[in-house]
Amino acid sequence: MKIYTRTGDDGTTSLPGGRRVPKHNLRVEACGSIDELLSWVGLIRDFRENNSRRDTLIYIQDQLMRCAAALAADKAGEKKAKHLPDKTSVSLLESEIDSMEAKLPPIKSFILPGGSVLVSYCNIARSVCRRTERAVVKLNNDKDVPDIVVKFLNRLSDYLFVLSRLISLELDNKEISWPI
Repeated sequence: MKIYTRTGDDGTTSLPGGRRVPKHNLRVEACGSIDELLSWVGLIRDFRENNSRRDTLIYIQDQLMRCAAALAADKAGEKKAKHLPDKTSVSLLESEIDSMEAKLPPIKSFILPGGSVLVSYCNIARSVCRRTERAVVKLNNDKDVPDIVVKFLNRLSDYLFVLSRLISLELDNKEISWPI
């Protein structure tokens, strides 16, 4: 199978089921943002500082693939439900967040992103996640988006923020506060 089909040369792409839509379609935009987020999480996973978190980050990538598959499905039903994120995915992220936050000092102000390349990548991924969430919510105005997708993305951005703080602590970086 060739990677190129030439069918998208006219500015359209096909959804599962074969229906063609413009590449600027809300569903395609949301799936594209998830695809970008998947790549950022993969980059974060590749750092040796995250060896102990590797399985969690792979799980997150799997859940993001499920989110994209659920959004790409053109019709509701069995195929869409088959690809939904795990019902426990949100609570798993919450558990991870709680575990990381227990090791961190409380937040008393905004924190400027940065401190190390990995911390910065976590913050970029968080920002991409927030953009992805906005795209999915916008899609939800026109198409029925499963609640679990929005909840997972919302919690994932929180996870990425707390992960950036924990990595900063582990690397002995000083967080730069920005007063509220």
